[in-house]
Amino acid sequence: MTKVLMVCLGNICRSPLAEGILLSKINADEIFVDSAGTGAYHIGKLPDERSIEVARKHGIDIRNQRARKFTVKDFDTFDYIYAMDETNYQNILMQARTNDDKSKVQLILNETHSTKNLAVPDPYYGGNQGFENVYIMFEEACKVIANKLSK
Repeated sequence: MTKVLMVCLGNICRSPLAEGILLSKINADEIFVDSAGTGAYHIGKLPDERSIEVARKHGIDIRNQRARKFTVKDFDTFDYIYAMDETNYQNILMQARTNDDKSKVQLILNETHSTKNLAVPDPYYGGNQGFENVYIMFEEACKVIANKLSK
């Protein structure tokens, strides 16, 4: 089974949304998807209400997710680790033990913009439109990821 991890800072806005979107596009019997945060700010909490709402608006339920912190063990568990931005990417790489660990990590938007190293903006301090904009970015990237993993 292929395993994919989505990682942002607090694991309540971006990565839960990315997890839910990818789950809606794959066969869960063949691909496992999870999310985590590089910070321990929200461990055990639900995704942000705005992430829950934008997901629900698009027919995706992420209310069963709970925030957790990224750990070194995630390198052993996951085949692909998608960071939402450069800071989280670097925080993940700092925990890598080997080049194999490092090779699993990439910026999620590199799936759709391979040479640009674009960040998914953190919508936490923005309004509802920020969450919708992030959803649109993930929709496109997760479509590419799902197609790649389904081959």
